[in-house]
Amino acid sequence: MAGRLATPTQNSISYVRYIDDFPVQAISNVWMDTQTGAFTDEKTYVVQTNVKVIERCLLMTTDPGDLVLDPTCGSGTTAFVAEKWGRRWITCDTSRVAITLAKQRLMTASFDYFALRYPHEGLKGGFDYETVPHITLKSIANNPDIDTIHAEDHPKIVLALDALNTALTTSQKNSPPPPFRPTQGVRKGKLVKFDEGDTLHEWEVPFDWPVDKEDMALWPVEAKAPFDAFHTARQAMQRRMDASIQAHAEQETLYDKPRIDRNRLRITGPFSVEAVPAPTVLSLDDSLPPAEANDSIARTGETSRQSLWRDELLKTGVRAKGGARLTFAEFETLPGLRHLHASGSLTDTGERVVVSFGPEHAALEQRQVELALTEAETLRPAPKFILFCAFTFDPEAAKDIDEVNWPGVTLLKAQMNTDLLTEDLKKARSSNQSFWLMGQPDVELRKRKDGMWEVEVNGFDYFDPRAGDLVSGGKKQIAMWSLDTDYDQRSLMPHQVFFPMADAKGGWNRLKATVRSELDEDLLEQFHGTVSLPFEAGDNRRIAVKIVDDRGIESLKIMPLED
Repeated sequence: MAGRLATPTQNSISYVRYIDDFPVQAISNVWMDTQTGAFTDEKTYVVQTNVKVIERCLLMTTDPGDLVLDPTCGSGTTAFVAEKWGRRWITCDTSRVAITLAKQRLMTASFDYFALRYPHEGLKGGFDYETVPHITLKSIANNPDIDTIHAEDHPKIVLALDALNTALTTSQKNSPPPPFRPTQGVRKGKLVKFDEGDTLHEWEVPFDWPVDKEDMALWPVEAKAPFDAFHTARQAMQRRMDASIQAHAEQETLYDKPRIDRNRLRITGPFSVEAVPAPTVLSLDDSLPPAEANDSIARTGETSRQSLWRDELLKTGVRAKGGARLTFAEFETLPGLRHLHASGSLTDTGERVVVSFGPEHAALEQRQVELALTEAETLRPAPKFILFCAFTFDPEAAKDIDEVNWPGVTLLKAQMNTDLLTEDLKKARSSNQSFWLMGQPDVELRKRKDGMWEVEVNGFDYFDPRAGDLVSGGKKQIAMWSLDTDYDQRSLMPHQVFFPMADAKGGWNRLKATVRSELDEDLLEQFHGTVSLPFEAGDNRRIAVKIVDDRGIESLKIMPLED
């Protein structure tokens, strides 16, 4: 939809979108309609913006494929509307709660499938919109068919009118109908006396057969046939003129009414959720001179929350599988070390444990793992356990932690509860589940005789604090697992998704009910198992398997495809 934004006037807060050189008031009219109830929508939250308000603003200012930015996400209304109307979007918020709500809303949403105007061009070609005739006085005045239609059909109207006037002025019993008052024309409201020879003009003929208050006909029965013939001829001529006017009028595109393909249903496309450190903005008076860059940033150095995390870890320990816990006797800082943030001992055995915390707003990276292991080699006595705690783990970092073989030393991963970033959500008690011990994925990769590959997931190998060793968790604890058959070491793209624990109403069966579509029952059965569908090796010759256990704890296994 071609258009441009006009500069707002001095006393106006609204922008004007010009469509085909006709100005359309954008924002102010929307709010005015909201007050009258035309754009009201059921709200879940007090400050939630109405979907229809965002839709109207978005449709008047963007085209399909445009990028929409909403810096205050809230419940994700702007992203939801942008996804619905084929716009790309970026949204952000300082609250993890808001991001989680928006993520859930988008992942569970379904939309109408809009037909593309040029399918071979994709979304950039726009939608196939409905159109309506744009009828103006100019198009009517310049219509070439109206005079011809009038010349052909009007004589029929004149003949029917003459027959009607004859029947009204001369009845069979010489008792003409009572005087008639026209409702339009120069004689509007005046009496037309048929017994004195007055006749009706074409525009004075009523649309309905005249009757009195008792539903008694006021005109003689002889006039009914010519009355009906008059209106039949008049309506026939009007229909021909209307059709000609519509045929010769320019078509107006309805940008809010793309044609819907009823045989398809669309869901939200792929998107990612990223976290970045919040910047600190200083006033000009408080601004600091530029300092030489170093590596003392949140990814590797001390953060403002690590002392709180140490206290919480000492108080709650790390919750393991089956209700077991890894508890600590004490913790102390390690002077001179940047990547190991605490040192302590296990309560039961007294064995030494060192801890490395990940950053607040990013994943624990592979470099931090490497540097932490280098620092651990310098410690005397050597630690028995190295515990990496993070909100999320970079795939390569998790791979290194799982695969490093250090005799006499066990590397463990613990996922931190996001409540640790929000003090008002964390209760001050030792039963908090702030740290969860993560398992190591047990994945088997096989090459088939036909040259295809397949993956079998055997579950997790969990560290058992009671036994002091890794034990298999089995396949029963796998809630979901996904397979990226061509992992590019940057982002995970699940090509196959499985729900081994899903019942008849969960997993793919739930999606089937949501999208109201028929799915392949044989494939659905396979997507509830622990063996993948056969796949070919991709360009990167590397796969990634993401497993989520029944606690919601995620782990990632990256494996090369080697003959």
